[in-house]
Amino acid sequence: MATLQRNPATGNEPKARAAALTHYIQVALRHGLPAHDLMRQFGLDPAMLVNREQRISFTAVCRLLEASASESGCLSFGIQMARARTAFDFGVIGLLLAHKRTLREVLLAMLKYRHLLNDALGLYVETTGSKVVIGEQIPHDTGEWPRQTVELAIAVLMRTCVAILGPNWRPISVHFTHSAPPDLRDHRSYFECPVKFASDFNGLICLDSDLDLPNPLADPELVRYAEGLAKSVGLEGSPTIDAEVRNAIYLLLPVAQADIEHVANQLHTSVRSLQRHLGNADTTFSNLIEEVRHDLAIRYMSKERYSIGRVAELLGYTTHASFTQWFTRRFGMAPKSWRNAHCK
Repeated sequence: MATLQRNPATGNEPKARAAALTHYIQVALRHGLPAHDLMRQFGLDPAMLVNREQRISFTAVCRLLEASASESGCLSFGIQMARARTAFDFGVIGLLLAHKRTLREVLLAMLKYRHLLNDALGLYVETTGSKVVIGEQIPHDTGEWPRQTVELAIAVLMRTCVAILGPNWRPISVHFTHSAPPDLRDHRSYFECPVKFASDFNGLICLDSDLDLPNPLADPELVRYAEGLAKSVGLEGSPTIDAEVRNAIYLLLPVAQADIEHVANQLHTSVRSLQRHLGNADTTFSNLIEEVRHDLAIRYMSKERYSIGRVAELLGYTTHASFTQWFTRRFGMAPKSWRNAHCK
């Protein structure tokens, strides 16, 4: 079950902390790239790296990393950036996370304060029997698939887990939805566990019991102090209600829980209050779930490795017939016909 730019960034454009580019310049220079010029090419001022909390365009970050990997010929560029980072490199939130009692509490805090970390990434946790999936999703279309950003995010996620569970801990496996690069040495040496590509999700699998192992560095007083700081920081720059609902829908669709009751619970509010806030934002829950399904349908149907049945599941439909009916009404043709016309 799920538990869940241009500089400066504006409006509802997904944003990340400037700290997302920690060690970018060092890795780029190591590969002989003109790091500063590349950043400016994508609307990112190198001077903003001094203020690690500054909000910058997530799309610009994705495009910068893809261009850097392409120009350097290094398809593990994101992994190399993660390798150079330290655990809990998240500013105020890092202090809070480092002293939580368990990894489960860390993940819940990352969900709660995601707008202070990176509001373009959706963290989710799914438990099946004795195993758990800790995954990251991107609820926004960035154009080209942001392979390097995804690998950086999962590598940083694993580093966070290792910091809580100890240096000898490793997940059962790590998964990416994109294809494998020709050279896997960096991936294997960093993760030190099976790394599976062309998977159905981006994230890692571990034992559910791992989430409740005690953190030897747990300190409730430091956590309370950090929560006070996070609350004051969080008063500015919180995502809009419609962006929050879109993210929640994106995360809950694959587990068939993207109804208004579950979304309200995910956002720690009542259905009535959620409806009122969405009304104030000139939208409705039905409109948002239609928008998310439409965007995801195009994304998944454009990738032939996803069967139509699997696409139906990822969009929250329990039967193939109900998905086909919705898809035909929305796109004017059956899923198979649409794929034949668009995936030649």
